[in-house]
Amino acid sequence: MPAAAATPRPAATAARLERQIGALATAAVARMEATLPWYGAMPAEDRSWVNLVAQAGIAAFVDWFRDPRSDRAISADVFGTAPRELARAVTLQQTVELVRVTIAVVEEGIEQLAEPGDQALLRESVLHYSREVAFAAAQVYAQAAEARGAWDARLEALVVDALLRAEADEAVRSRAAALGWRATDAALAVVGTTPAGEPEAVIDEVHRAARAAGADALAAVQGERLVVVLGAPAGVLDDPRDQIGAGGLSLVRRLSPAFGPGPVVVGPLVADLLGAGDSARAALAGLQAAPAWPGAPRPVLATELLPERALAGDTDARRTLVEGTYAALAAAGPALGETLAAYLEHAGSLEGAARMLFVHPNTVRYRLRRVAELTGYAPAEPRDAFALRLALALGRLAEADEAPPGG
Repeated sequence: MPAAAATPRPAATAARLERQIGALATAAVARMEATLPWYGAMPAEDRSWVNLVAQAGIAAFVDWFRDPRSDRAISADVFGTAPRELARAVTLQQTVELVRVTIAVVEEGIEQLAEPGDQALLRESVLHYSREVAFAAAQVYAQAAEARGAWDARLEALVVDALLRAEADEAVRSRAAALGWRATDAALAVVGTTPAGEPEAVIDEVHRAARAAGADALAAVQGERLVVVLGAPAGVLDDPRDQIGAGGLSLVRRLSPAFGPGPVVVGPLVADLLGAGDSARAALAGLQAAPAWPGAPRPVLATELLPERALAGDTDARRTLVEGTYAALAAAGPALGETLAAYLEHAGSLEGAARMLFVHPNTVRYRLRRVAELTGYAPAEPRDAFALRLALALGRLAEADEAPPGG
């Protein structure tokens, strides 16, 4: 502490200061109302807390002026009177403005407050104390930011966990909003391995990349896996057919470096945050099955991994292949299913399938085109042929399970 700060203070000046605490606080509040527009716009309760802080600050200065050797903490003396919520209502910059106004009021009254000959000492003391208050304010806000960051990280992890456990409700939506999740028109989940580094740094990188792309992000490190939920206005993630569009894939590619080595799996598009759990579960199933497709792109859609997911025991994937592919072929009549089976059995030979079915190759070609239109899978593409073959097998097994004994 500077020598001037430890110099014994004149008792008469200290007494005059103590008698003026209320008047100085009132003058400081009036100056705030006149010079700080944001102060007048604050709720009455917050203004009352600010007024209390200003009065506590002046009172603490008087105590310190009387005994500068006191080791009482300024942050406890000045800011301890206000609730933690005030740090959210008043920014650090605004706090500095409040301190500046209060100090200015005290400085302007030095000639009347100090005994003759004590003016220079009082002015120096005010400057010293104002510096200490500024440091204390910075510490208070730093501690509040650190505590808020730790709480936000825990809350974010709880929100993602609730989505994964299919426990999403309006309370989850409210918690996500508190974390900065805005109303969006589409959402999807992306999962992959956790990269090396502190979990906090990993999450920060995800948030940074999402913000740069104009999207919202909720992320959680769950052991060796990183789960990210993305949300954005219409047109950013989806295309006119309510599928993941080029913008969505571009966004996910920008996020891919935030994941560790290995596959990055993108869940299906959903309408909003409350449906993101379905997208996340599909993506996690895809991540588990991805080793069966070593050549999968990064990122890869969970729907592109339906065959591997079905083989790994994912009931949703099996149901999708049976109800979305096999059932569509069955509803169109037996010809399409028979033609597809013959084509696959003859290793993609139009002529071989035509001979087996006793039809012209052009008929086979037409029917295969119809298969692609109905299912979204092109039989001539190896990956699609794999999915179609598996859909046929699973559909036949499902029919056999439903058939009566001896049928």
